[in-house]
Amino acid sequence: MESPVTNQAEALACTCAHVADERKAEQVVVLHVEPLTFVSDYFVIATGLNERQIAAIATQVRQRAARLGHRVIGVEGEADCGWVLIDLGDVVVHVFTKEARRLYDLELLWGEAEHVDWQGVAPIEPATP
Repeated sequence: MESPVTNQAEALACTCAHVADERKAEQVVVLHVEPLTFVSDYFVIATGLNERQIAAIATQVRQRAARLGHRVIGVEGEADCGWVLIDLGDVVVHVFTKEARRLYDLELLWGEAEHVDWQGVAPIEPATP
């Protein structure tokens, strides 16, 4: 059963998590960080198995966000560096290699953040003309 979404940022974060999952990302996590930082409301963290998969996940997240009318504020990193960050304002998506995810360990760094059950929230689909 799908849970009701409390706000647009949460809906976008859950949608980004679904997009990463559709691209076979592993260990997809959504953290509600808004009570802990002013930087963003939600972090989406995902692991890609190789550079090509990381690039594909990042591309699909950017494309879905754009189709939904969200502006991509910035993209940092490259797939060959092990970490791509996509800044959507209220949502920041991090796509890591396994090694980079272990190194930066954002889940530990933001350990007080609430984990969001993104699988229980339907992804936002672009409107069809």
